[in-house]
Amino acid sequence: MTSQTILIIIIAILCFNELLSNVLLYLNLKHNPQQLPEELKELYTQEEYQKSLAYKKTTGNFSFLTSSLSFIAMLALLLTGSFGTIAEWVNGYVSHPIWQALAFFGVLMVVNDVLTLPFQLYSTFVIEERFGFNKITPKTFVMDKVKGVLVGSILGGLLGFALLYLIFEMKQQFWIYFWIVISGFMLFMNMFYTSLILPLFNKLTPLEVGELRSAIEQYCQKVNFPLTNLFVIDGSKRSTKANAFFSGLGAKKKVVLYDTLIKNHSTDELVAVLAHEVGHYKKKHIPLSIVISTLQTGLVLFILSWFVFNPLLSQALGASSLNVALNLMAFGFLYSPISMITSLLMNVLSRKNEYEADDYARTTYNGEALSNALKKLSTDNLSNLTPHPAYVFFYYSHPPLLARLRAMTK
Repeated sequence: MTSQTILIIIIAILCFNELLSNVLLYLNLKHNPQQLPEELKELYTQEEYQKSLAYKKTTGNFSFLTSSLSFIAMLALLLTGSFGTIAEWVNGYVSHPIWQALAFFGVLMVVNDVLTLPFQLYSTFVIEERFGFNKITPKTFVMDKVKGVLVGSILGGLLGFALLYLIFEMKQQFWIYFWIVISGFMLFMNMFYTSLILPLFNKLTPLEVGELRSAIEQYCQKVNFPLTNLFVIDGSKRSTKANAFFSGLGAKKKVVLYDTLIKNHSTDELVAVLAHEVGHYKKKHIPLSIVISTLQTGLVLFILSWFVFNPLLSQALGASSLNVALNLMAFGFLYSPISMITSLLMNVLSRKNEYEADDYARTTYNGEALSNALKKLSTDNLSNLTPHPAYVFFYYSHPPLLARLRAMTK
């Protein structure tokens, strides 16, 4: 196989991915039933339903625009060999191979951030503002960007350095050692993300004593759930959209409720939402997902070890000789079909887990309260109530609202 053949394969994969995503997006945008299903008719007035359709159309068209521009830019860079040109330019200023690779990815990250910034601003301050969701101020937006870049650079830089060091020192056996490193990192982040990273962006405060906390504690005692960390996050600082999540393991596990969720829901509905999160804990969904992610990462690294020292990959991206950074990038393109399949399987598993957590909340607390909470969440967030089945299959980690409501009434 020649470098030219590899380039053709990469471009073919890129074109296929773009075509598939655009077809799915088109199907989803055109899937607008004139009448909502019977179970959903009471959720929207006709005016509100039209607003939800307008939101879907606006965000869908914007996604198509940004995806198309990204595709065109990537295609141009590949066809002109510009990635190789950038790598060789970086190598002219940096001598050590590890720092060359880190500098190369750093340059790409900076360029990407600069080019995508106008689209981020438009999405936040125009689209989200138009539909009444945006609450973020320009100052907070800037601070989020600065913090995100710093955190990403530090964590990404450390992991990147570890990966490159092991590649150059351990050669083809690097994948075993880095698998251990990245697995430890994933476990650490799962346990401490809400304690170390999230507070850099949001304020977490313990849920105050009162009717809601008492109701939650009574439920947790009933189902023998060791509740020690129950927090409220200031989601309203950035958006009116609401959510709740469960993270961590062992003594570090936390249940986090958005303040927007608390504001718009009754006590029964909030306890039902928490019961859903407890269901994830009881069904051991989080440890299972960690194990699967760890195995999946090991597979990726093992396959990468076959490619990382192949000079043809570097040449396919425009370099004259072996460049590990370019090989890592080329591998990312080549692996994307496998990544798509594993992503599909993970979404199938995730949707199954959501059904199980819903059923747990229904049987241990109150199915009607959970249904009402899900309905409010969907309407308040202008969620797409009738997504196309193919779009759901490829992209949804949670089942659509109607499927969840019907599952709870079986």
